[in-house]
Amino acid sequence: MGSAQDVATDGTPWSRPPAEVLAALRTDDGGLTAVGAAERLAEVGPNRLPPPEKDPLWKRVLVHFDDVLIYILLVSAVLKAILGDWVDFTVILLVAVVNAAIGFIQEGRAESALNGIRQMLSVHAEARRDGAWARIDADDVVPGDVVRVRSGDRVPADVRLLQATNLRVEESALTGESVAASKRVDAVAADAGVGDRTSMLFSGTLVAAGQGVGVVTATGERTEIGRIQTMISEVTSLETPLTKQLDRFGKLLAVLILGMAVVMVIIGRVVHDFSVPELVSASIGFAVAAVPEGLPALVTITLALGVQQMARRRAITRKLPAVETLGSVTTICSDKTGTLTKNEMTARLVRTAGRSLDVEGAGYAPLPPRPELLAEADAAAVVAAMMLCNDARVVPGEPGGQGEDWRLVGEPTEGALRSLGMKAGFDTAGWSRRDLVPFESENKYMATLDRAPDGGEVVHVKGAPDRVLDRCTTQTAPDGGAEPIDRAFWEAQIDEIGGRGLRVLAAARRRVDPSAEPSGELADSLTGLELCGLVGIVDPPRPEAIDAIAQCRDAGIAVTMITGDHAGTAVAIGREMGIVHVGDGPDGAGPAVLTGAELEAMSSEQLRAVVQDVHVYARTSPEHKIRIVSALQAHGEVVAMTGDGVNDAPALTQADVGVAMGIKGTEATKDAAEVVLADDNFATIERAVEEGRRIYDNIRKSVLFLLPTNGAQSLVILVAVLFGLVLPLAPVQVLWINMITAVTLSLGLAYEKAEPDVMSRPPRDPRASILDAAFVRRILVVSLLIGGATLVVFYAERAQGAPLAQAQTTAVTMLALGQLAYLFNCRFLDRSSLTVDVLRGNRVVWLSAVALIALQCVFVYAPFMHDWFDAAPIGLEEWGKTAGLALVVFLLVEVVKAVGRARAARVRA
Repeated sequence: MGSAQDVATDGTPWSRPPAEVLAALRTDDGGLTAVGAAERLAEVGPNRLPPPEKDPLWKRVLVHFDDVLIYILLVSAVLKAILGDWVDFTVILLVAVVNAAIGFIQEGRAESALNGIRQMLSVHAEARRDGAWARIDADDVVPGDVVRVRSGDRVPADVRLLQATNLRVEESALTGESVAASKRVDAVAADAGVGDRTSMLFSGTLVAAGQGVGVVTATGERTEIGRIQTMISEVTSLETPLTKQLDRFGKLLAVLILGMAVVMVIIGRVVHDFSVPELVSASIGFAVAAVPEGLPALVTITLALGVQQMARRRAITRKLPAVETLGSVTTICSDKTGTLTKNEMTARLVRTAGRSLDVEGAGYAPLPPRPELLAEADAAAVVAAMMLCNDARVVPGEPGGQGEDWRLVGEPTEGALRSLGMKAGFDTAGWSRRDLVPFESENKYMATLDRAPDGGEVVHVKGAPDRVLDRCTTQTAPDGGAEPIDRAFWEAQIDEIGGRGLRVLAAARRRVDPSAEPSGELADSLTGLELCGLVGIVDPPRPEAIDAIAQCRDAGIAVTMITGDHAGTAVAIGREMGIVHVGDGPDGAGPAVLTGAELEAMSSEQLRAVVQDVHVYARTSPEHKIRIVSALQAHGEVVAMTGDGVNDAPALTQADVGVAMGIKGTEATKDAAEVVLADDNFATIERAVEEGRRIYDNIRKSVLFLLPTNGAQSLVILVAVLFGLVLPLAPVQVLWINMITAVTLSLGLAYEKAEPDVMSRPPRDPRASILDAAFVRRILVVSLLIGGATLVVFYAERAQGAPLAQAQTTAVTMLALGQLAYLFNCRFLDRSSLTVDVLRGNRVVWLSAVALIALQCVFVYAPFMHDWFDAAPIGLEEWGKTAGLALVVFLLVEVVKAVGRARAARVRA
């Protein structure tokens, strides 16, 4: 027969009769003995999910040194140590260590999606042991245990039902379904999806109503939730666009640096006969000058500041690169339930024989009032039936019940009907229930016998339209009386309302004579009913989400809805939200919706062929969501995946950026995501995308500002070696100017506001370089300007007989002031900086300028800096020369920008 573990994972228990499943698990409906359960527990292990494996601390630290530019710095430090230059060695090594420390600290807490899933598991379970029911730890549940669940219980493991009484289970975290799933003992097809396995209960789901008894078929990591955990652990996190760009840029720069260093060494040795120590020092100086060691710290700090800005806009970022990735998103794949919709069922339509009444509002809040529903006799009959034949309660979430903060106690569908009656102002005072026929999945209706305030008794019935219609012979007339039923009319109305994506429920009644019909015969007397009307309910879209989707479209971002709901409902919601448009479908460009079954039948190539044209997917499983995201990524799309249920967690991990709902999202989803929306508002995603684009622009500004520093320093050293001159800069002086400009001036650019067109331009190509050809030209020109000015002041000082330390200090000051002037050029990427706007709007720029000048004064005048960096004091004349040349640099760069704008205008024309 095989071990318990083999049985637990073998076959499809939902498709097999209960007796066969019990036999396969070597048990019966009396459950296991305590000894037998202990043996199985030792064999299969505890009913809990294993903790995720973590990299050791040393590995997590060393990964931050895994950068080709850092390698160059480390090699430079080693060479300095070999030469015995311990001051330079210490400074260079310190820069590399500080950079790694920043990355390690900002990385934040490690991925804990699996911990979040474990928290969903039940703590206790009721199992039959030794022939009696016992309360045991959920960890001790084993395959073959017979367990029972009741309303409010969390299912302890995957269970094949043996008995079920009015059992309905909230499975939205697994399936995405808004409505609790009805459960029954009957077997279903072997290929049924998770949402259609009505004979199974799944670990971690919540019993909404009824009770059931079943046999455990899988525990721990072999459950449906455990399988999702395995999918999460197997999904590989992708690099972000910025990470890829900086990696390519770093490798290209490293090759260029090494190539130039080799050429410089050859010329210095062959042409100018430099000594080996001189060549090593010059090569290290050139390498240190060319390496933008402040760039990783700059990007990290800019992203960290972006995290703070996004948090103020209700988007909490757990991983720094996600800030930038949001700015490059081209497609947002969103779960429907709880993300695009409120996950609160709402009555939208009341249909009687004489009229159709729309109902406003969204969610369980009984707002806005609709007293006119009771003003019409036929509509009032529908409201009365739905209110009295109802076990749910809608209560204020806060004292006083102000606003829309109302919560449901009971079934979502009944909550929608209860809210409908409260909007109408129906008062149940004076009514009393005499008898009840509870809802059962076999009958699909509920009936009550209610005594009215006047002493009369009325049977009220609500349920599936076809089942209720079969029991009706009359219908409520517009004046409240009864008239013969028009079945064709009602069938057409049911089809029409259902075609709009609304779930349809029917209400019926029959007045009875209490003396002639005892309440005990209610179940046998539900015939000859009077059909009052129909109610259409739906999980309504969030109004703000509709606006956000339109804004995303303006920004060139596609929105795709992936849901576990049925196709008709999904398409109707998609049309209401603007995701599906008129023309989509068989007669348009492509199918309006793909179901999980259709997707399952497609190969990866077939899915890739249609994935960019389909924007609604229905009846999907976690595997389907991953396939959809992967297919989009195969086209080069940058995909954001949003969701709130544990069924969304694997796709959130696969996506370029995962976005979880903070209020209704499960812990598993939040911990699998890079971004958590504190307000569960889809509109916050649009604001987060805007923030991501602003941050990327600011990173470009910072890179555009920072690289000319390295270019100018490299040029200075290269010219000196090629012409056999004295080096204007020492390696440690190069490190000084690189670091102070990176952490002062470039930091100011991180606070720049968004460009005016940030959300009207299409998403950037993630494969494009962070610097285009125009920016590269600008960097080269600015490097020549600042480097040329530095060479001029250095050799002018030497020509006047200034000591080497003083001349080098003047050169460093020229670099600092030249960068300060260039900072104001970079505040606008393309616009002219010869405007008053450059003097306002960002006070951090001015604080950074003051900080730079203060640090440079310390460099020039502090004695300990003279010892560490070979600096020397300079006079007012040197300060005046360098400041004047810095102003010239600013004006010449504005000329370069003007030429670039003119060239771009000609290209557009």
